[in-house]
Amino acid sequence: MRRALADVLGADVSLLQSGMGGVAGTELACAVSNAGAVGCAGGYKLSGDALSDMLVRLAAGTDRPVGVNLIPEVVGPAELRRQVDQVLDETPENVHLSFFGMPEDTVLTRVSAAGRPLVVQVGTVTDGLRAAERGAVVVAQGVEAGGHLLGTEHRGELLAALRARLPGACLVASGGIGSPADAARALAEGADGVLLGTAFVVARESKAHPAFKAAVTAARRSDTVITDVYEIGWPGRRHRVLATAATADPHQPKKFIGRTVVEGKPYLVPRFSAAVPTEATTGRIEEMAMYCGLSCSAVSEEASAAEVVATYAHVLSGTETAGNEKRVDNHVSVSR
Repeated sequence: MRRALADVLGADVSLLQSGMGGVAGTELACAVSNAGAVGCAGGYKLSGDALSDMLVRLAAGTDRPVGVNLIPEVVGPAELRRQVDQVLDETPENVHLSFFGMPEDTVLTRVSAAGRPLVVQVGTVTDGLRAAERGAVVVAQGVEAGGHLLGTEHRGELLAALRARLPGACLVASGGIGSPADAARALAEGADGVLLGTAFVVARESKAHPAFKAAVTAARRSDTVITDVYEIGWPGRRHRVLATAATADPHQPKKFIGRTVVEGKPYLVPRFSAAVPTEATTGRIEEMAMYCGLSCSAVSEEASAAEVVATYAHVLSGTETAGNEKRVDNHVSVSR
């Protein structure tokens, strides 16, 4: 019998919050975890004192299950190992490691040896199988998701392929989930929980720029595009974003169009930067990378993180076992 995501990670609700770099700070992560789901702070390229400062705030903000998201391909193996060591050395047991994409086996071994839960987001069956072999919670990301895309398959196709090969693994569905009914369908397709990103971009505790939040709440799925134009800082990866002047004309000069601040340090923002506009960003926000999934059609207003979690709690309870059925919003889902 499979275990629900909530049971695996020790939460109340089988819901992961995406550890979106720049958007998912400690305030959002802690609010999600304190509401009963599983929050996640975006570690992105942070290291040294900047990462330590974030980890201090995270540990102080919640004693519930919460994660730190790291991205192997944007920092490289050596820096990733330093980030992992820092997280493990400087945080309590309730903090787990979450990876966007597959890290090296040595990193997975290091996390497992420390006794911390492991979450790995993947876009292919091959990576999903490898992550599951190491005992990870596997997040199956479909192309419906906002942000950088790890594969080319739709969520349901990837989830079905992984479930067929991994009947007992804890699988989480990601991409295009904007309502409890969407979550119920994901459970019926074989998921043990869901991951939400776009819904939390517009949460009150999110660090997304107000114009970014407003654009997401006003958007429909047809307003998103898959492109690779926002490559500065994260090359070689397609991403789903809101259509902008930058996506319409990728041949514009890569000049600076804004400024931002990350952990107290100022940075210039060039056109086509992968960095999202945050509350600390100024300049031509409307041209920047506003990552947004197809679920935006169901995300129409700003809400607190706790309100988002509460909306899904009745669908994603971690107390039920596989084989029981629960009807939600006229959709039958298989509860874990």
